[in-house]
Amino acid sequence: MSAATATPAQTKRKVSTDDALALWREYKATGDLQVRNRLVMTYAPLVKYIVFKKVRELPARCEVEDFISCGLEALIASIDRYDPEKGATLEQFAWTRIHGAVLDELRRQDWAPRSLRRWERDIAKAREQFTGVHGRRPSREELAELLSISVEELRRREDDISVSDVTSLNTLVISDEETTVERLDTIAHTDERLDPEHAAATTQAKERFRRAFDRLPRREREVAVLLYVKNLTLREIGDILGVSESRVCQIHSQLKRTLKQQLADDASLFSAVG
Repeated sequence: MSAATATPAQTKRKVSTDDALALWREYKATGDLQVRNRLVMTYAPLVKYIVFKKVRELPARCEVEDFISCGLEALIASIDRYDPEKGATLEQFAWTRIHGAVLDELRRQDWAPRSLRRWERDIAKAREQFTGVHGRRPSREELAELLSISVEELRRREDDISVSDVTSLNTLVISDEETTVERLDTIAHTDERLDPEHAAATTQAKERFRRAFDRLPRREREVAVLLYVKNLTLREIGDILGVSESRVCQIHSQLKRTLKQQLADDASLFSAVG
C-alpha cells in the first residue's frame, strides 16, 4: 500500500515521507527515545485504522485493546527494524508489520481451523442473501439448499462453529427463528460458590493475586489501576503519567506477562470467578 493512499495517516499528525525519514535517521543516529516517540505518535493512527477495519472479524471474546496494544508493539518494532535501502517508505513498512501482527494475534486467539471459519462466513453470507431477497430468515432446509449440503451436514457445521466460539453469556442463542434467549438462560444452575472446597480455593487464589499484584513495580500497578479500575484509555494514562501511549502499552504488556506467569496455576479459577 502506498503512502499516498494510506487514508488513516491523513491526520494533523501527518508528516511527509521525507520528514519521516529525517526523523528516523535522527533517531538511528542519536538513539533519542523522544524522537522515536514522535514517529510512534505520527503513525499511531495506522494502528487504530487497521484494528478497527478488522473489528467485525474479531470473535466476541477478543478485546480490541489487546489488538491495539499488539499493533503499537509492532509499530515500535518496525521503527527499530526499518531499512530505507530496501525501497519501502517507513509508513509502508509499518503498515505491513502492524497488519501482520494483528492477523497473527487474531489467529493466536482463535483455536478453530481456518476451514471452519470459512464455513462460518459462507453460512452467514448465504443467510444474509436469503434474508435480503425474501425478507425473512431461511429455514435450515432452505439454508442447506443454498449451500449445496445436506441438512445434517449443516447442523453439524453449526454445532462445530458454536463449540469453537466462546462468546459472552449474553449472546443470543443461534436459532432458525428470531429469539431473545441468551446463552446464560440455557446453562443449568450450579453455583460452585456454595461448595466449601471451591470457595476456599477461590479465596486462596485471590489472595495470591493480591500478593502478586503488590510485587509489581509501582508504575505497573498505577497503569493497572488507571486502566481496569478507572477505565481510562492508554492515551489518557500516558497524559497522567507523563509518558507516551506506546510506553503505556509496553508497561501494560509487561504486567500482564508477569501476572500470567506467576498465576498460571490458578488460571482456571480466575476464569471462573471473572
